[in-house]
Amino acid sequence: MECHQHAEGSKAAQRGLPSYVWRAGQERRFRMVRRWTELGGRRVLDVGSGLGMYTAAFLRETEHVFGVEIERERAVEAQSRAKGMVQAVGERLPFAEDVFDIVFSHEVLEHVEDDRACVVEMARVLRPGGRLAIFVPNRLYAFETHGVFWRGRYHFGNIPLVNWLPTGLRDRLAPHVRAYTTPGLRSLLEGLNLSVVRHTQIYPGYDNIVARSPTLGRVLRGLTYALERTIFRAFGLSHFLVAEKGGS
Repeated sequence: MECHQHAEGSKAAQRGLPSYVWRAGQERRFRMVRRWTELGGRRVLDVGSGLGMYTAAFLRETEHVFGVEIERERAVEAQSRAKGMVQAVGERLPFAEDVFDIVFSHEVLEHVEDDRACVVEMARVLRPGGRLAIFVPNRLYAFETHGVFWRGRYHFGNIPLVNWLPTGLRDRLAPHVRAYTTPGLRSLLEGLNLSVVRHTQIYPGYDNIVARSPTLGRVLRGLTYALERTIFRAFGLSHFLVAEKGGS
């Protein structure tokens, strides 16, 4: 049992944990994507589909939905929700140039081997006038949500203040996952004919807290979602960035 738990912990550290259910937090993020992209009838690619929760959500808007997932087991399960799944890595997308109207990536870039190469590939398969929509962890959020390594062992959970440490120390505790500053995220788009049309930070959905204590969950949502309309959005859980590809 201990070996199995260690293996599962190692996979969680390396790839992250996919969404197993669709809840209010995911629905809220999907609405943000729908607001800043035109989905109806368009060709959509979900890079890093996990179990296919967002991939399936795009099928509400268009039948032309494809997904890429590196883990075979996850890709197989995602296939039951959205048929257009392939197993591949984000740094080498198995598609031609200028194919998709929307390329989406949800909390994936922090896990890939080469995040710049992955963004280059996403820009390559995006058609001129198409939009890239991504969510990634925010370095200014008060918790590292992917756990840490301490004394040679991986500890899963929300660990406070790790992301506020100096980079060298932060990366020793969390070498398995990136967290992005605004300049760091924007630098991934340099030279790629992509113009940012929306970039903000958002707070969590608090779905677990709502399930345990609905009143507390509603209070947290009300307070922090209000902060998203102020300068304090800078401390949100995730960056949400939408960029449009220019003409050829």
